[in-house]
Amino acid sequence: MAKKPNRNKGLGQSPDQLMQSLSQLMEKCDTADGLNNNVIVPFIAALESVCGARGYVLNIYGEKSNVVLTNEADAPAIYELIEEYLDTVGEDD
Repeated sequence: MAKKPNRNKGLGQSPDQLMQSLSQLMEKCDTADGLNNNVIVPFIAALESVCGARGYVLNIYGEKSNVVLTNEADAPAIYELIEEYLDTVGEDD
């Protein structure tokens, strides 16, 4: 049986190892600001750089979170839409 090609060759870490490394880095941040400044912002900056260079519009929908990359002009409007939605969640309960 042929061996599957390693798509992560040269990255130095498997996806699971990368997740573990990021988790360890995140756990070192004792505040939300620290987490944002030391992990989230650099990660998003890397996504923006790679996606922008390739012309991607990226919207990642997760079970517990979303990541949207957009142009600078649209970012405030998307932020406001999300804030408005979050303000209404649970009001009907």
